[in-house]
Amino acid sequence: MIKFLPMLILISIVSLLLGLFMFFKPASAIEFQRRFYLKINWKMEPVSMPLEIRNTRFMGLFLIVFSFIIVVYVFVAR
Repeated sequence: MIKFLPMLILISIVSLLLGLFMFFKPASAIEFQRRFYLKINWKMEPVSMPLEIRNTRFMGLFLIVFSFIIVVYVFVAR
């Protein structure tokens, strides 16, 4: 059986790293997503690249904050 606490910490660390990537390199994150969709036979193009970059940064910031909240909760709830 997988322990719940280590799995939660692992998910938080991965989310934090993904959030940092999305916040600091939003154009690269969008390009990664575009290439992924192209491989599964979907063509994805943003309507407005500046708006897409802003939204990607916001999603990255949300992941960073959410990851910290999880980590704090895990260590305080002990």
